[in-house]
Amino acid sequence: MSIVVFLLGNLIGKYSSDLSPAFLLNLPYALPSVSLTQVAEEQRKYLYQRPQDAGLVLLLLLTAAFTFFRGMVVLDCPADSCFEYIYQHEPYLRDPVAYPKVQMLIYMFYVLPFLCLCIYGLVLPGCSWLPDWSLVFAGAIAQAQFAHLGSSLHPRTPFPYQTPEDVWWSFLLTNVLYALGPQLLAYRCLRCPAFFLPATPASLHRGKKHQ
Repeated sequence: MSIVVFLLGNLIGKYSSDLSPAFLLNLPYALPSVSLTQVAEEQRKYLYQRPQDAGLVLLLLLTAAFTFFRGMVVLDCPADSCFEYIYQHEPYLRDPVAYPKVQMLIYMFYVLPFLCLCIYGLVLPGCSWLPDWSLVFAGAIAQAQFAHLGSSLHPRTPFPYQTPEDVWWSFLLTNVLYALGPQLLAYRCLRCPAFFLPATPASLHRGKKHQ
């Protein structure tokens, strides 16, 4: 209430002619904040009551599985599927410059655990760290995937390590979807942050009840 009085008073009062652009910095304080009732209501919902989150969890699970698979591929896993993938779908992973191999290992040892934490944060309420870290994660994956796609398709990449033309579309689809998951996660966290705010007493009571 006080901020509304302050803003309107400045606009229509005798000091209105002295306002500077810095006055606009007060506007965010007048925006409606997330109420405790809304937080409690969001955090009472189970995953099956949040179909968008359930779909996002499924996408992150597939992303985690693909991350693990490509990590095993660059570690020379003897499985037939790994051998076929590295020779017929992403031969760039065999490039002796080792950049793609290092990138897949970073995905496996750093991105994969974070994907598991993201799934945890979408299932259980009150993970206030997720909105901030999802932005960092989305930016890092977008940059890494852009570099990986560009290097795989670049004409200066040695021919034996270029992506075969007959698998271009499947290669692009899988790698674009891989980059899309973190972007959707960041968008979801920013669009409706109530679920990730510190747990309210009501949600804590529900958690203890089901232990």
